[in-house]
Amino acid sequence: MKKFLRTADVLIEALPYIRRFEGKTIVIKYGGSAMINEELKRVFVLDIILMKYVGIHPVIVHGGGPQIGKIMKKMGKIPKFILGQRVTDEETMDIVQMVLGGKINKDIVSLINNNGGKAVGLTGKDGRMIRAKKMIVKKPSPETGVPEIIDLGKVGEVEEVNPEIIRVTEQSGFIPVIAPVGEGENGDSYNINADLAAGSIAAALCAEKLILLTDVPGILNKKGQLVQTATKSQIERMKKDGTITSGMLPKVTACFNALNAGVCKAHIIDGRLKHAVLLELFTRGGVGTEIILNRNRKKK
Repeated sequence: MKKFLRTADVLIEALPYIRRFEGKTIVIKYGGSAMINEELKRVFVLDIILMKYVGIHPVIVHGGGPQIGKIMKKMGKIPKFILGQRVTDEETMDIVQMVLGGKINKDIVSLINNNGGKAVGLTGKDGRMIRAKKMIVKKPSPETGVPEIIDLGKVGEVEEVNPEIIRVTEQSGFIPVIAPVGEGENGDSYNINADLAAGSIAAALCAEKLILLTDVPGILNKKGQLVQTATKSQIERMKKDGTITSGMLPKVTACFNALNAGVCKAHIIDGRLKHAVLLELFTRGGVGTEIILNRNRKKK
């Protein structure tokens, strides 16, 4: 009986959040261990299906870096990164589209559909959803200190998101699953960082929340302790002193892109934790790091 009472207590705790988020869009960047570990994949998909059944509109934007690297190596290409970005020549771009828009995207869609949900796979090229341009990266020369342009090939940044196809999919009762491949002015394809794509999509949809899954508990301070809530000024200080580096940089950038466009809250959470998304949405404390513009914004 105690077990059933605990279950009832959990449901009652979740009720006000279910009411609050009913009819709202939540954009979730799916990646890391949660996309590789079979049990975590299954649990994530069940969380997403539950969200849809209680009236929330989840939108999934997925990565696939490790899988792309694996296929590249099989094809005799050595992955190369500069400033955390994958150098993407024409052949690599073909691999990116094949892996992201093909295998990974369809695997996620199939997993949702086979567990009682309804999902549709999309890329940023469908309906010209993500308009992109070539990313220009500058790096100071070690000899002169003068910034020099680094050519990353077909790496893009988001210029504009047209959310129409996502809205149509949501209204038809489906869960959109989006691969972050954008289309340029001349029809060229661009490989876009999944965190940044998710932030731009959340902004275009005026989403209630942006949730980024990662393989760490959230943002950690110098002592390795979890920062539960971080403001823009705190993040800027942590970037300057080297606390926030590497793969966390596009994540915080994505969060602030979304927040500045009107998204209510952004979260960086540990995808290695079972039911991380539900814990963030439906419990009082949440999990991971909540990103806010300033301290005047209320938690949750």
